[in-house]
Amino acid sequence: MRYRFGEKLRSIRERKGLTLKEVSEMVSVSESLISQIERNKVSPSMDTLLAIADSLGIDFEFLFKDYKRNRQVEIVRAGEGDCIVQPGVTFHQLSMMTEPDAEHSIEAFLLEVSPGSEKGDLVYGHAGKELGILLEGEGELVYGTSVYQLHAGDSISFSSDNPHILRNMGKKTLKAIWIISPPRKLFLKQGG
Repeated sequence: MRYRFGEKLRSIRERKGLTLKEVSEMVSVSESLISQIERNKVSPSMDTLLAIADSLGIDFEFLFKDYKRNRQVEIVRAGEGDCIVQPGVTFHQLSMMTEPDAEHSIEAFLLEVSPGSEKGDLVYGHAGKELGILLEGEGELVYGTSVYQLHAGDSISFSSDNPHILRNMGKKTLKAIWIISPPRKLFLKQGG
């Protein structure tokens, strides 16, 4: 599929009262190239497209918002998923969020919690459900005012609307597969 966002670029440029020459000078490419991009005659490099979007003051994502990839199967290859490291807690992405706003989507990650560390919040919950499967280590889930002891091989599921914290109570790193639905968009937040 060929992305056809030239019309969007031209429309925004014209609304802002900019000429092809002005945009080409801001982006450091030829006026002819800008014209060809706007007429969908050529596909620009990512750097050029980013520069054009920046010169027009638009978010890069705006250009692609009409294009959804609806793959039936998504694969995150070993070592290719994103990783978020926080003090005492590491999240390794296991699932791609093809529809991050869809009600029935999931977010899955390998969670590593260092001894004495925790993840979660005892003040607020959030909408949805969670499922955790402990692979290694031991810990406890504090759910509201209740505490549940967990050991390797255990699984736990719960409604996320109550405040909850997963704590590593053992002497080695707690590792668990953790699934949240709907997604908290953890991996979308890491840049901002």
